[in-house]
Amino acid sequence: MDTLIPLFTTTDGRISRKQWWTGTVVLILINIALYLILSVIGLGGLLGWLSLIIYAIYFYPAWCLGLKRRQDRDNNGMDFKIMMGIYAVLTIAQAFGIGMSPTDLGNGMVVMAPAGWMMFVQFAVGIFGIYMLVQLGFLKGTPGPNSYGADPVGHAVAA
Repeated sequence: MDTLIPLFTTTDGRISRKQWWTGTVVLILINIALYLILSVIGLGGLLGWLSLIIYAIYFYPAWCLGLKRRQDRDNNGMDFKIMMGIYAVLTIAQAFGIGMSPTDLGNGMVVMAPAGWMMFVQFAVGIFGIYMLVQLGFLKGTPGPNSYGADPVGHAVAA
């Protein structure tokens, strides 16, 4: 537990892929639990606002994880910062119904679904998300120390 708290609360240093995956799985489980709890207490009909509330709750811990992982690759994380900003804008837009249109499912059921242009935007953001997943979760960090700190895995650089 001593190493789990700083994982989500600081942006200093570097973390390994294993630490990033551990933190990401924890955030996903918390996210699912929050959606279930808020849906059970009757807020499920406010999906856009629910998404915004949950995004606000997990933004900083995800920010810390992502930046430290990018720093492990000796990168300032600007691509990750852009991704988080884009996701924030899309989540706010969804909460306000921007880019959403009513869709009749029949039998009097109408749901809000993304408009055509919003689906295109979401597709493009999804491609960027896949790029970030590869960067954060699959590519090795810089061996040995880099400008952000010591190697979290402990590899020594060959002389």
